[in-house]
Amino acid sequence: MKFLRSYIDNVKPNFIGEGKYSKWFPLFDAIENLFFTTKSKTSNPIHVRDAVDIQKIMVTVWLATFPAMFFGMYNLGSYSLEYLNLIGQENTGDWHHIFVSMVGYDHTSFIAKLWFGACYFIPIYMTVFIVGIAWEALFAIIRKHEINEGAFVSTVLFSLSCPPDLPLWQAALGITFGLVIGKEIFGGTGKNFLNPALTGRAFLYFAYPAQISGDKVWIAGISDHNIIPEGYSGATALGVAAENGLTGLNDNFLFADAFFGNIPGSVGETSIIALLIGLIILLATKVASWRIVAGTFIGMIFMSSILNLIGSETNPMFAIPWYWHAVIGSFAFGLVFMATEPVSGSGTNVGRWFYGALIGVMVILIRVINPAFPEGMMLAILFANLLAPVIDHIVVMSNINRRRARLS
Repeated sequence: MKFLRSYIDNVKPNFIGEGKYSKWFPLFDAIENLFFTTKSKTSNPIHVRDAVDIQKIMVTVWLATFPAMFFGMYNLGSYSLEYLNLIGQENTGDWHHIFVSMVGYDHTSFIAKLWFGACYFIPIYMTVFIVGIAWEALFAIIRKHEINEGAFVSTVLFSLSCPPDLPLWQAALGITFGLVIGKEIFGGTGKNFLNPALTGRAFLYFAYPAQISGDKVWIAGISDHNIIPEGYSGATALGVAAENGLTGLNDNFLFADAFFGNIPGSVGETSIIALLIGLIILLATKVASWRIVAGTFIGMIFMSSILNLIGSETNPMFAIPWYWHAVIGSFAFGLVFMATEPVSGSGTNVGRWFYGALIGVMVILIRVINPAFPEGMMLAILFANLLAPVIDHIVVMSNINRRRARLS
């Protein structure tokens, strides 16, 4: 590492100031920060010193996704290999087979299941990562500032919310929309009012509804076109709830399975245990606000309980209790990684309670009342993103008026 440090110090003058490669400084800075932390330190005693910076925050969030990521890949492989074994097939029928066959289609092997899931998830993640960082680098070069690490997290969160059979070009298009339209045109990291990963996901949801659906799970396993369609699509727990209510959930799934993640679903959303580990990391490092988490849960419990009391003879979703809402669909994933995103959420402590409660109420209203959107968490968070500045403004003005009243 001493040799690398020395080499970077020697070539750095070419990338700063009037150096001949100065326009490429953002790329050089990104490579340097990949291996070393900044040498710049505050020395004046009036400064508040803190070892936490944007890079460390983003790395923390990235690492917090690992439990959900690896379990999601295993779960995807488990359901897919069991399905392929059921129909007696050992070929996905597409280019994924080249990589899957390196380990095999043994539906009883833990390694085979994890590898199968990785063969579908990693290409999406790599595509999204490369395209996302390319856009980040392009805007950094044009604006002549360092590459922000925000895209580092947005790419992994976007990838975890995608179905495993999503065409790679759609994944690239989705992250492009999320980063460019959802963040960069407003000035980049820290200036966006919408969550970039959710913005890209929402774009795909409305632009390509056939590939992005809220009530189906994509089980990767392409069969002979003459036997079954190009992807097995079965109902998720949320889809079952929308069709048959609480009775359907109890008949098809155990609550323990839903909690631990042994149910079909998108890669990042199934295991509540894995997501709780990520949440503990984010809360312990103070990256996430516990007020948003608590507010969202309170809002969700409040709204679902009211609808339980009202009831409906035609809509079975009215009967779903709050504890089932908490473990099905993307509620937990959205709560842990999307709702707590500090830039697009409320910044005041009081505002965070209302911001979280708004998400909790909205997700239940969308899930239960609007049959066109059986998921709801994505739209609820984006709606709350739009109102976050208003919430903070009301809180700040309320504090100002209260202090004025005390002084008068």
